[in-house]
Amino acid sequence: MTTDNKNPASPAAQRAFEGKVVLVTGASTGIGRATAIAFANAGARLILGDIDKRSADTAAAIVAAGGQAQFVPTDVSDPESVRALVDAAVQTYGRLDAAFNNAGLLPPTADFADMSVEDFDRTIAVDLRGVFLCLKYEIGAMLKTGGGAIVNTASVAGVVADPGMASYVAAKHGVVGLTKAAALDYATRNIRVNAVAPGLVATPMTNRWLDDPGFAAKLMQNSPIGRAAQPEEIAGTVLHLCSSAASFTTGQTFVVDGGQTAH
Repeated sequence: MTTDNKNPASPAAQRAFEGKVVLVTGASTGIGRATAIAFANAGARLILGDIDKRSADTAAAIVAAGGQAQFVPTDVSDPESVRALVDAAVQTYGRLDAAFNNAGLLPPTADFADMSVEDFDRTIAVDLRGVFLCLKYEIGAMLKTGGGAIVNTASVAGVVADPGMASYVAAKHGVVGLTKAAALDYATRNIRVNAVAPGLVATPMTNRWLDDPGFAAKLMQNSPIGRAAQPEEIAGTVLHLCSSAASFTTGQTFVVDGGQTAH
């Protein structure tokens, strides 16, 4: 099957996830939507969790193209909501094989001392606590059926700092740490946990930056490749990390940034 994915899987990889059950959070737009569609194109059955109801449109597009997907309204910062999401995957499809913990938000840009406590707490609640909760319940489900693979969305802000983004930097550094900790705890139980750290990606979330010519030009000064990524260019890394081709890979953070952090 194919949907609106601009960069579908190669023929050799199109059915790499045939029959597998994959959970994706934050699939309404951008990286989450592109990755959910890529998984579906590769044969996966999808559970999509999101507070943004546009993820229902992603599920509908997958189903319309002949795939299987279900949307479950989910607040990743709430334990019971995340538990219900994982339970829905198991109840619907019988198991959970892979997960992409992608839901997140960008806080308003502000100098460190000017950042509101409310904005800091909200960013940590979604971008860090949300990943912790997803890992907690996904791992529990995977242990019952023999293992699985999980990828968390970090960011280049998880390996370097960006000005005016203290809460986001803190949260994404935390995601890198959670990824390592979970990977070590379950490495001998057939559960692999990795992270992807995108650079600037053209999504509705980043439009406020890319639509400002002056600000976009400043961003491009840090990009050796000279452009923002498309969401599909991140999806390929996620699928690889969840596949059997990455069976010896765990506890790692894969930077996909067009060379931004190479210098």
